[in-house]
Amino acid sequence: MNITIGIADDHQLFLKSLSLLISSLEDFTIIAEGMNGKDLINKLEIKKIEPDIILLDVNMPVMDGRQTAEYLSEKYPAIKLVALSMKDDDATIISMIKAGCCSYLLKDIHPEELNKALLEIHK
Repeated sequence: MNITIGIADDHQLFLKSLSLLISSLEDFTIIAEGMNGKDLINKLEIKKIEPDIILLDVNMPVMDGRQTAEYLSEKYPAIKLVALSMKDDDATIISMIKAGCCSYLLKDIHPEELNKALLEIHK
């Protein structure tokens, strides 16, 4: 099984670290990275690719996680969107779910839990 992943996060060290971590997992391949929602969307449209799952940071400049989720869920309804944040308040979680995310993960998640969550989201 090869599950393709896209990630949007404005913190370059976190973005690259998460990409390396997910790439090291057995069933996943990173096919797109963006420094914000607009950057990721541009890459998807230029490369004409559609990842199975996209991980979206909630707080990003230019185009934040909520705006990105709304756009992607409209234009690419087959992609499973996952919010990724340090914040765990109800308002933020509800906002991202309403915008089209099917899941909400905290950035301090253990790598094994991330692997399980991504497999579950893909199912």
